[in-house]
Amino acid sequence: MQHMQETQMDRRRSSLAPGEMVDGGPVPAPSPGDRRRSTVISVSVNNARNTHAPMKTNLSINSIPEKILLHIFNFLEHKEICRLAQVSRKWRQIAYDNRLWQQVSFRPEFAGLIGAPSEVIASQLISTRFGSQLRYIELPVELITAHVFNELANKCPNLSHLVLDFSNAMQLHDFNDLNAFPAKLHTLCICLSDVIFMEGFMRKIYNFINSVQSLQLIGTYERVSEEEEEVHETVNITKLKSHTPNLKVINFYGVKFLDDSHIEAISSNCVHLECLCIKFCTKYTGSSLKLLMQRCRKMSCLLLEQTSLQSRYLQDVEWEKTKLGELDITSCQISTECLISVLSRIRNLKWFCAGFVDGFNDQVLESMMASGNALALQSVDFQSCDNLTEEMLFKFLEAHGSQLVGLNLSGIPPLVEHFWTQSIPFLKKIRILIMGTGKICNISRLVSKIHVDQIIDHVANNCPRIERLEIRWDPTNLRFSDKSSKFVDTLRVKAGRLRSLCLSDGEYFELVKSNFERAHRRMVVRTTVCCSTTLLPLLPYYKDLRFN
Repeated sequence: MQHMQETQMDRRRSSLAPGEMVDGGPVPAPSPGDRRRSTVISVSVNNARNTHAPMKTNLSINSIPEKILLHIFNFLEHKEICRLAQVSRKWRQIAYDNRLWQQVSFRPEFAGLIGAPSEVIASQLISTRFGSQLRYIELPVELITAHVFNELANKCPNLSHLVLDFSNAMQLHDFNDLNAFPAKLHTLCICLSDVIFMEGFMRKIYNFINSVQSLQLIGTYERVSEEEEEVHETVNITKLKSHTPNLKVINFYGVKFLDDSHIEAISSNCVHLECLCIKFCTKYTGSSLKLLMQRCRKMSCLLLEQTSLQSRYLQDVEWEKTKLGELDITSCQISTECLISVLSRIRNLKWFCAGFVDGFNDQVLESMMASGNALALQSVDFQSCDNLTEEMLFKFLEAHGSQLVGLNLSGIPPLVEHFWTQSIPFLKKIRILIMGTGKICNISRLVSKIHVDQIIDHVANNCPRIERLEIRWDPTNLRFSDKSSKFVDTLRVKAGRLRSLCLSDGEYFELVKSNFERAHRRMVVRTTVCCSTTLLPLLPYYKDLRFN
């Protein structure tokens, strides 16, 4: 008790100044020891009071380490990095770091830098900013010059991917001074022109491209007019093949002059060839296909969309002796008998596209399942195969849906809400799913409107691996309710891997888009007017086949 009184007295004395009265007497002046004790007490009390007070720090963007800023800049496009270089000296130094310039495009129409610089400025950029870090570059015809190639060869030893765009060219530059060219290329992509013969330029680079393993010639099929025009062979494919003996992937997309003689020439010296894409090469009939598969034993991917492929040539190939795993015959006029014969002999078919093929019917699919060759399927595209019935497709998905990672059954009117709610539970591993008819099919063929909420709910609860989903029904054919937002919430939460959701432009599209935008996922929901989903990303050679 006496100790407590003394303690209270000390506290009262510490709070009073010397000379003040307490308990009838003056307060004595504190001794040096008392001063030290009081100082300690006051500091501890102040610290206790400031424990929960917010700390005042002077943070700014300039206090972020350069390494972190460099990582942030790496997510930006080059035209945005150029703007940021004008902010400060520090940001300019980071923006000019050549690690940010590993992939460069000088084609503004394909998300490249705004406006192609002059030849002198481009050469300076290559030598000072890009340097040894450059891996990928796209050049328009204005920059396809001897001086630029010399700079690339001398300053960019690690360049592996080169895109040369001649599509809009009316004439070529003078290449008499071309003495150097990138010699370690893995991929060479040439966008052809209808009016430019490129043999003079190709002769200059033949000796530098023997390391190329992926060759792309992009034709002008998409710009063909209705009037018949004379087609010129602007590139000598036979000579080009003889100087690229290590080719593994060939992509001749929309090359109008390509025919069977070119494919026969390619097969003569391409023993390493694994993937051949000749989509939209309408002169190809398939007469050289048997010889191609006999010579190229490593061939595993064959993409023949919208060619003039004939059934008799396709049937003559000894498919049972091949290693084919990916086949695309979209929009080819193939007979039912040929399809039954071919698909019963391909033992390891994993990726198969037969959209818009009238001969693909229930008989073909049932024969494929009976032969056991459907057991290896992982991705199938039966778009607009109207001769397939709902019952046969449900039987197929019931038996093989659990192994599929990609499925396209769009453009088939009988496949409506009931079919999908019954079939989606089989698709546990699905990554890409495409459904709906869009405006291609006659609306009167649809029995009733599609209740999209039930489809969204089934996808959310049964497809945890879904990455791309496209619903092509026209807005006039879709039906949704006031509770649609809850179903969209379920999809957004449970489908964490979803990166693309394509819908027809309309009221439901706006509802879904706003839902994802509120969750800061602005790039997921897209309209079918601007985007189209395919099964191509599931191809093993997808990265080698992509081009701008």
